Amino acid sequence: MTALPHSSFGPDFPFAFDDWLKHPAGLGSLPEAAHGTEVAVIGAGIAGLVTAYELMRLGLKPVVHEAGHLGGRLRSQPFEGMDGIVAELGAMRFPRSSAAFFHYVEALGLETRPFPNPLTPAAGSTVVDLEGETHYAQTLADLPPLFREVATAYDEALEEAFGFADMRRTIASRDAAAVKALWNRLVPLWDERTFYDFVTTSRAFKSLSFRHREVFGQVGFGTGGWDSDFPNSMLEILRVNALEFDTDQHFVVGGAEQVPQRLWRRVPETMVHWPAGTTLASLHGGAPRPGVAAMSRLPDGRIGLVDRWGRRSAVNAVVATCQSWLLTTSIRTDESLFSHKLWMALDRTRYMQSSKTFVAVDRPFWKDKDPATGRDTLSMTLTDRLTRGTYLFDNGLDEAGRPRPGVICLTYTWMSDALKMLPLPVDRRVDLALSALGQIYPGVDIASHIIGDPITVSWESDPNFLGAFKGALPGHYRYNHRMYGHFVQAAMPPAERGIFLAGDDVSWTPGWVEGAVQTALNAVWGVTTHFGGATHPDNPGPGDVWEELKPLDLGD
Repeated sequence: MTALPHSSFGPDFPFAFDDWLKHPAGLGSLPEAAHGTEVAVIGAGIAGLVTAYELMRLGLKPVVHEAGHLGGRLRSQPFEGMDGIVAELGAMRFPRSSAAFFHYVEALGLETRPFPNPLTPAAGSTVVDLEGETHYAQTLADLPPLFREVATAYDEALEEAFGFADMRRTIASRDAAAVKALWNRLVPLWDERTFYDFVTTSRAFKSLSFRHREVFGQVGFGTGGWDSDFPNSMLEILRVNALEFDTDQHFVVGGAEQVPQRLWRRVPETMVHWPAGTTLASLHGGAPRPGVAAMSRLPDGRIGLVDRWGRRSAVNAVVATCQSWLLTTSIRTDESLFSHKLWMALDRTRYMQSSKTFVAVDRPFWKDKDPATGRDTLSMTLTDRLTRGTYLFDNGLDEAGRPRPGVICLTYTWMSDALKMLPLPVDRRVDLALSALGQIYPGVDIASHIIGDPITVSWESDPNFLGAFKGALPGHYRYNHRMYGHFVQAAMPPAERGIFLAGDDVSWTPGWVEGAVQTALNAVWGVTTHFGGATHPDNPGPGDVWEELKPLDLGD
């Protein structure tokens, strides 16, 4: 069998979302009587806008409610006065295996380029600084043997435990039965084991020192350190590796927020019911509706909504794409809308903290060569210091051929490292980052190149998010199973039907945009079915093949 290019096919639910999207038959059709019917979509992140865009194309009237920023965690904040120069506060690197997401990126005509990850050509050079020792490298071969031993050990551990090379080949072949057989065998074995347990019990790492495990946690390979994920379920990490989310990553030139913003304004090439030229923006008079403050089941069976200003509406279907904790903290949600088991799953979701701090600089000065060493003045940096990860973004030349301002992500941190930043104002965050980098690059005056105001974010302090994204703990597979399968509602009691969940925290791959897009498409199928619609026989949707491909049920 000839292997296809890798894409995020499964492994829990091996359905080819990208094939479903690009099929000429479309995602389905609705009875004419349903055309123009309102469907509330809570949240205008990528999940909400993909849902709304596809429901509009099918002839429904999505009503998008947003409590904060259109785009969600695809948030590209521009530096004042600098056109196209942005700080990527949320998602910033997108693996090419995110096939459903790239379906929209390409349809919108957006340009992507390789992300400057450590030890990649896009980064140019990488500096690894641990315990006061600094190493300059362009490839892994340039680093001391210990680092190569760590990288080799992880590859060997994956192969030993999972037959990893065969796993990737099976996923690439898109043989759904083979993927299910492989993955279903692993779920009971690894659901309750942590990533750290996997590393420390693997034969490859057992033969090495604690220092090797420490280096793997501090700097990792590919995208950076792994230690903030050590408490997570190994299944979650394995999905990232198996779906190639940790390789071949790209960024969206001009900012990832262009994807949701352009979907909001895009005129679909094909659409039923609505007149030519209709967009999500035009359906809303140019702006999303205010955030939802309350949801309840009305006596007539519809779902009642109250927005933040007290305005009431009633709809037959709702797609909630907000983070699950908001359904108990920010939105007064009628308990009867979900089963008690689903409420348990939604409440047990555990969000990871994340912080970033960016500055704009006059030019990409880091490319200047040190006359004494011939090395780059500054490099993509991985360290055990407060900054942890520092990334450099070259924005090319302007129309006159002059370098445009560059952007430095001074610090990108997770969990306890992010919490250290939480109470600090932006200037203090910058000062701490510059101080740490000054220890690694003595004599390099980064501050002299900074222009404009710095930009920072701590996702856990944003009341519309309460964290960056879900990090599943051991034993959380059953909770994820309940959330992910909620879009198939035929067997549910009527009192629980009509409200659908979407977003990366509902998916099996939290923190990755592909999970948000795929669960949005699941919700589109669910809403279509709820209104009596159906998919084309030549292009069955995720719910049509659910019984055949659904994730393994571990039971209670």
